[in-house]
Amino acid sequence: MNEDMILCGAGGKTQKFYMNPRYGMLPETVQQELKAALAVFAEQVGGTVLLVFAETGDLSVQLVPDEGDIYFDEIEAGLAVSRMQKEKEMLFLQLKAFYLAFFGAKA
Repeated sequence: MNEDMILCGAGGKTQKFYMNPRYGMLPETVQQELKAALAVFAEQVGGTVLLVFAETGDLSVQLVPDEGDIYFDEIEAGLAVSRMQKEKEMLFLQLKAFYLAFFGAKA
């Protein structure tokens, strides 16, 4: 995975948030919304959650379970991803427009 494509991420166990400096020009309110959403998501599901841009500007939610986490439930995590995508659909569309405006599509 190309690290430049990672928008942000959060760890449930570590309770840390990472915002890629490449996208630091995003408004502070958007960054705070992403931080809040990912923190809650990572705490509920466990592991690390990443928001990653595709070269087309589409945003995907990627989960990385903590090593040895026997309680990580892939089915529940998948359902949580679907819920997040639905709840944050407008934000994801705005982030896609941002990506395309600043970095262009490489489809």
